[in-house]
Amino acid sequence: MDRAAPGSGVRERLGRSLFSRVAGPSGPENRARIHGTPGPRWFGPDRPVRRVHGDASMFIGGLRALLLQSLHPLAMAAVAGHSGFRGDPWGRLQRTSTFLAVTTFGTAEHAQEAVDRVRSVHEGVRGIASSGEPYHAADPHLLCWVHIAEVDSFLRAHQRYGARPLDGAGCDGYIDDMATVARALGVPDPPRDRAELATRIAAYRPELRATQEALDAARFILLHPPLPWAARPPYAVLAANAVAALPPWAGEQLRLPRLPRVERVCVRPAGRALTRTIRWAMTPPPAPAQA
Repeated sequence: MDRAAPGSGVRERLGRSLFSRVAGPSGPENRARIHGTPGPRWFGPDRPVRRVHGDASMFIGGLRALLLQSLHPLAMAAVAGHSGFRGDPWGRLQRTSTFLAVTTFGTAEHAQEAVDRVRSVHEGVRGIASSGEPYHAADPHLLCWVHIAEVDSFLRAHQRYGARPLDGAGCDGYIDDMATVARALGVPDPPRDRAELATRIAAYRPELRATQEALDAARFILLHPPLPWAARPPYAVLAANAVAALPPWAGEQLRLPRLPRVERVCVRPAGRALTRTIRWAMTPPPAPAQA
């Protein structure tokens, strides 16, 4: 007879709850289509992008990316004016996670379809920021900032909290993999290794500042997440680690407190423990032994 592994019921419930949050009601259907459809992929099974995007460290990397991206006033104005991140934050998260899953693991055909949909949406996102400057989400300069903030955040979170951090060549390979997606989205010359990524981020520094919209978004993300009270303590651990992973200059602009000793002694160990728990919950348990 089959015997369930100890804790398998807890793992299944927790994994199902987490997956429903990040993937939405269509998550199981999308997962089956992404992984089960035969055909060529943009990235083979040995590519670094698959290791990074398949790891639980993405929870921390995603929060860090949102905070870092908010520091470009025009990118933040586009988000505040069009994304519905306050009214439908989970919907935005689910659409983003599905896009990442499709472009990373799906067929080349499905990946291109996902990119085409995003580019179509970007064409209609335009307006005037509170500073009076016009913005357009399809602007390659803004697209590049969003891209490099994501790549830097996902990679740094993976190197700190991932199950199998990449070596130097793997880090460069991840950035190069993500450049494929960036070019498809309309970024003409995305960085392809760590040196180019650091240079590109430094080049954007003079444009970055924390507008009131950015400060409001940070408070919403960190202090007022739309979560039940039982889920807020573990979320607070993820958020604290996202803040701790930011460059010091970004945390200062967003007026986020930094306590290096507390981060080193408490925040990072708690982040690693929680990431391991999420990874355990979202990894299918081994098949039960046959008696």
